[in-house]
Amino acid sequence: MEYDGGPVALVRSALVTAGVGDTVRTFAAGVPTAAAAAAALECELAAITNSLVFELSGDPLLILASGAARVDTALVAAQLGTGKIRRASPDFVLEHTGQEVGGVAPVGHPKKIRTLLDESLQVHGLLWAGAGDHKSMFSITYRELLRITGAQELQVR
Repeated sequence: MEYDGGPVALVRSALVTAGVGDTVRTFAAGVPTAAAAAAALECELAAITNSLVFELSGDPLLILASGAARVDTALVAAQLGTGKIRRASPDFVLEHTGQEVGGVAPVGHPKKIRTLLDESLQVHGLLWAGAGDHKSMFSITYRELLRITGAQELQVR
């Protein structure tokens, strides 16, 4: 899925198409980490939704997890009844999402990616997620994020 506007334009389009609206904000200084995003947005680190791409049997697995926690891949694998889940290489992430590590969004990918949503995120009224590059974030509720990604809710830590 190529688009002249780049990854952020694809994310904006996906949000609007899903009926969420364009809530993308861009920051000149960049927000390449959850901590940088939380500082720029003046929100809790736990309300930042990291889009982490893993490799499972050669396929991408997107885990949307709180910025305040590390994903326990062994726990996730046990709950899914699958083999080992490995962190994907930057090239694998770019190939499957069209976005670079540090700016991956939950939406706007060339093809649908199996997605898991960290249950702990539902305690936040508003979440912030990467919007396709290192400088952009968008806001969304947990329920909207669950709906537009078609994610499976799961304990990931």
